[in-house]
Amino acid sequence: MEKLSITDVEIAGKRVLIRVDFNVPLDARQVVTDDTRIRAALPTIRYALDKGAGSSCSRIWGGPRGKSSPP
Repeated sequence: MEKLSITDVEIAGKRVLIRVDFNVPLDARQVVTDDTRIRAALPTIRYALDKGAGSSCSRIWGGPRGKSSPP
């Protein structure tokens, strides 16, 4: 089965669940120090909204109990 992209399916008027990786580095005050992954997800989110889809994002943030876990 071929993997599809959001641009390969008709999403107008549909609900779309977008899974994003927002596991970003934080400093001691819990402020994001590198927002690259967040900015990388924006085109997909904007595409869904521009096509008239209702979108929700499901995110990953941190490992179990706030600790990193190896891949």
